[in-house]
Amino acid sequence: MFLVKKAKHINIHTKFSLFIFITSITLCNITEASTILRQHLNDYNDTLHKENGKYLNSNEINTENAGATTTIYNSQQPKTLTLTAESSTKNQTKLLKCHCDICKDSNNVCETDGLCFTALSYEGGEYKYSYRCMNSKSLFPPDNPFWCKEVTPPELIINCCDKDFCNVKSTINTVEMTQSPRAHEESFTITQWSVFVAISAAIILFGGVLYFCYRHRQKNSGARQILPEDSVCGPNYPILNGHSIQDIIEMTTSGSGSAGLPLLVQRSIARQIQLIEVIGKGRFGEVWRGKWRGENVAVKIFSSREECSWFREAEIYQTIMLRHENILGFIAADNKDNGTWTQLWLVTDFHENGSLFDFLTARTVDSKTMLIMALTIATGLAHLHMDIVGTRGKPAIAHRDLKTKNILVKANLSCAIGDLGLAVRHDVSTDTVDIPSTHRVGTKRYMAPEVLDETINVTQFDSFKRADVYAFGLILWEIARRCNVGGIYDEYQLPYYDVVQPDPTIEEMRKVVCTDRQRPSIPNRWIASDALHSLSKVMKECWYQNPAARLTALRIKKTLANISDK
Repeated sequence: MFLVKKAKHINIHTKFSLFIFITSITLCNITEASTILRQHLNDYNDTLHKENGKYLNSNEINTENAGATTTIYNSQQPKTLTLTAESSTKNQTKLLKCHCDICKDSNNVCETDGLCFTALSYEGGEYKYSYRCMNSKSLFPPDNPFWCKEVTPPELIINCCDKDFCNVKSTINTVEMTQSPRAHEESFTITQWSVFVAISAAIILFGGVLYFCYRHRQKNSGARQILPEDSVCGPNYPILNGHSIQDIIEMTTSGSGSAGLPLLVQRSIARQIQLIEVIGKGRFGEVWRGKWRGENVAVKIFSSREECSWFREAEIYQTIMLRHENILGFIAADNKDNGTWTQLWLVTDFHENGSLFDFLTARTVDSKTMLIMALTIATGLAHLHMDIVGTRGKPAIAHRDLKTKNILVKANLSCAIGDLGLAVRHDVSTDTVDIPSTHRVGTKRYMAPEVLDETINVTQFDSFKRADVYAFGLILWEIARRCNVGGIYDEYQLPYYDVVQPDPTIEEMRKVVCTDRQRPSIPNRWIASDALHSLSKVMKECWYQNPAARLTALRIKKTLANISDK
C-alpha cells in the first residue's frame, strides 16, 4: 500500500517501473507455488473431515481451501512442485462434477465452478493419488492457472481438466517422480538463484527509474530558481551588486595582483548565465555566447572526458598576477549538473570579432592594424613568459599551443591570448616545470622543430618559451599575408599550406620542418612596404632551427614597439 501511495506522487515513468517491479516478483514466485498448494490441500482435507462426510460444494470452499494432499510433507524429497495442464480453463455456466476420493457421504462426488484435478504425490517410496475439485477463486490467472503448470523437479504432479468426472480416468506417468535427491537439490538451487537474480534486477530497475525521475524533478526546479534558497551567493549577495563583471572584478581584486574572483562569486555568476548560441566547437567541447545581466560572456563547455583540461585551464587562469589586457579575461569556472551529465564551464570575456583565425579569414588589415595585432600578441606572450618575483609573485608560464585560433580579437582590434589548457608553469624555487597530466598535445602545424623530432629538453623551462616564439613567428606570417598595401594582399592560408595536407601528421611536419628545413615563403611584395619588410625580419628570427638563436618574447615586444613608432 505504501508503494502505491508513493506512486501517486511521481510521474508516469515511475509508475510503469513500479508495475514492472511488482509483476517481476509475482512471476518469480511461481516456483514457490508448491508450498502454498500443499498447505491448501491440507486445509481442504481437514475441512472435509470436520464436516463429518457431509456434501460440500465448491461455493463453500474459499480460495484458501484448494491445494495438494498432505501426504507429501513426510517425503524426503525437496519440497517442490510441477503442475501439468491438460486443457485450458473455460468460463463455466454450470457446476462441474468431479470424482472426490474423500467425499464418502456424497458418493465420492464434489461440485465446483472451477476445475477437476488428479494429484500424484510421492512419500516413503510410495505413490499416492488424490482426486478433488478446485474452485474458480483458486485459478490464477484464469486462462493459465499457476496450479496447472509444470515446475521442475516433480514431487507433486497435478493434472487439471474441465469435463464432468474427467479426473476419474486421469493417469500420471510415475517416471517423472524418480529424480534423484541430488538432481532435486541442484535444480532447487538453480531455481533459488534465478529468483534472486530476477528480483535483484527488478529492484535495480525500479531504483534507477526513481533516481532518474528525482534528478529530472531537480532539473526542473533548478530552471525556476537559478540558485538554491540557502545559497550564500544569492542574487542579493553584496559583491554582485556591481553593474557589470568589470565592476565586480575591481571590487574583489586589486588589479593584476589577484588570483581571480572568489569561488563563491564565480559560482554565483556561472549559475545566473543564460546560454544564447553556439559560437564555436573543438576537441574539448563547445563555446557558447551567454548573457549575464544583459552582458555578453563566453562560456567554454568542456566534455566530461576533458575534465583534466578544464581543471588545468581554470587553475592557470587563476594564477596570481596573471590578469592582463592581452590575456583573455577569466571570469568564472564551475561544474553544472544538467540532470543527465555534469557540464564543466569556463566563463571568460566575450569578444564579438571572434578568433584571429576567423577575423583574418573574413577580413584584411592595413599596416597599422597589422602592427597593433602583432604588438599586442607579443605583449601578452611576454607577460606570460615573465617571472615576477615577490611574496605574491607570478610564475613564468609557457603557452604550448599558440595559434591564430587561440587568440581573440577585441573590439579595438588589439588581441588577447586564450586557451591556457596546455600551459606549463615554472617553479623558481625548485627549477621544475609542472607539465599537465592531460592527453592533449599542441597543434602539429605550429610545433617547433625540437618538439617534432623530440629533442626538446622538457626539464628546462626556457625550451617551452622558445617553442612558443616559433609558433608566434608563424602567426606573424599569417597576419602579414592579409595586410592590404595599395590594394594588394594574399588570401588567408595556414602555415605550410602548400607543402602539407589540411590535417598533417607529425611525420609529415617533421619531414618538412626538421629534415627539409622549410619555412613559409616570404612574398617579394613585402620588400616594398617598410612595415611588412620589418615584420618579415622579426618572423625569420622567431623560427630559427636552433632554439637558442630565437628572439625572446620581451625582445620581440620591444622591436615591434619600435616599428610601430616609425
